[in-house]
Amino acid sequence: MPLTGPALGALRVLLVEDSPEDAELMCEQMLDAGLEASFERVEGADELREALERFLPDIVLSDLSMPGFSGNEALQIVRAASPDVPFIFVSGTMGEENAVAALHQGANDYIIKHLPARLPSAVARAVREARSGIERQRVEAELMRAQRLESLSLLAAGLSHDLRNILQPLLIMPDLLKARTEDPQLHHLADVIAECGRRGHEMAESMLSFVRGSRKPSEHICIAHLFEAVELLLRSNLPDKVTLQLDVAEEGLAVDANYTELQQVLLNLSLNAIQAMPSGGRLTLRAAADVGADGQGEDWLRISVTDEGTGMDAETLSHLFNPFFTTKANGTGLGLISCKRIIEGVHGSIHVHSVPGEGTRFDLLLPMQELAAPHEAIDGPIAAGAGQSILVVDGEATRLSLLGNALSSQGYHLQLASDGAAALRWMQQEAMPALVIADAGSKLLSASHLLGEMASLGYRGPALVLEEADVTVPLAVFPPAINVHVLRKPLEMQQVFRSVAEALETA
Repeated sequence: MPLTGPALGALRVLLVEDSPEDAELMCEQMLDAGLEASFERVEGADELREALERFLPDIVLSDLSMPGFSGNEALQIVRAASPDVPFIFVSGTMGEENAVAALHQGANDYIIKHLPARLPSAVARAVREARSGIERQRVEAELMRAQRLESLSLLAAGLSHDLRNILQPLLIMPDLLKARTEDPQLHHLADVIAECGRRGHEMAESMLSFVRGSRKPSEHICIAHLFEAVELLLRSNLPDKVTLQLDVAEEGLAVDANYTELQQVLLNLSLNAIQAMPSGGRLTLRAAADVGADGQGEDWLRISVTDEGTGMDAETLSHLFNPFFTTKANGTGLGLISCKRIIEGVHGSIHVHSVPGEGTRFDLLLPMQELAAPHEAIDGPIAAGAGQSILVVDGEATRLSLLGNALSSQGYHLQLASDGAAALRWMQQEAMPALVIADAGSKLLSASHLLGEMASLGYRGPALVLEEADVTVPLAVFPPAINVHVLRKPLEMQQVFRSVAEALETA
């Protein structure tokens, strides 16, 4: 009988069978039904273990009784080595009692040899179910990972807010102290307090940047394609009683956002909707333009996720976006918070309408106007302290932090790297800086080698190399394409400022 359903592709079928004739008959049965497959036969435990590792079967078919080896032993070996590979008994001696016991031990199905017509369909079904299970585990693992990251984001956001409130006096008091006294010692102490305040504030800002996310919503997303991707991911999680309907009002609907994050939002909302329909129902994803949704005539995209499930009462709705609030036994209460943060991160909004016993609808409103293209970097010298990009590479954390804070206070844009590998990775992924400051004493990648690698990437700007007072690095070891200036340690900030300004002026 020809097989129905989606194509499975080329399968690798492992036969645990002592009779070559029986194995050949099974192979012919599957090929005649339209399965595309390659086969391998084994008879013993050692051969089975070796084949599982080398052949990587999509399914294992095993006889129950063989000389010196049993199907139950084969099942134990397969479950220990490849727990996700489906296993079907094909035997001429299996009674009902043995069949039930085999299923309890982890077999997916059993076929009687003298009634082989069901074999191809049983193989196809077992493979599809195994693949659906693997995909479901992958999606669930991705969602759990996203929720764990979201909990870290919430913690970082709270700490950032509290730290900035605590540090605010440290940013104000030093100037007040200096205005009330001429004592140079007190001026020095005020400068120390100010520096600590600035460093603490930068740490708080770094945590806040983590919460907001570093990726820019720069992708132009076709909604029809996004819906198709979401449908593909949901397919393995869709119960038989739940139907999925996709509705895109216009073929060309698109929005500027981060594709992965927007897909995560739709997956979260869709999985919640599926769980809200234990008795089945229809899940609908709809997208349409909504002109004037904000009351000001702007063009918006409305994406709706609607279910016919249990719905929510007013009390539940009032807490829906509170951190850690959940109605699920094993929920984290962070999924909807994550959705809200992502949507608001692209200047959109999320709304919910729900009626107990009738269902729930989440509406995502996203601005449809194209994002302004980023300004291209202007080549050539820029006035000192006017936003030039400086890459500082130093393995000593304290000096790296001090250089970063000091130069940032002068109006430069700083990128800090604790080693040469991180610096090269940033340069490859982002842009060429206007100036590089590198420590000559780096043990992993010396300043000369680092600048050589940078030159091969196309860097032609100036460089400040930080040298120990008793160690001189000859300029000849540096690439001729880079104008190298030398600064001796210990560093004085005023000298650093002058050297940076001079190096940028001569670039």
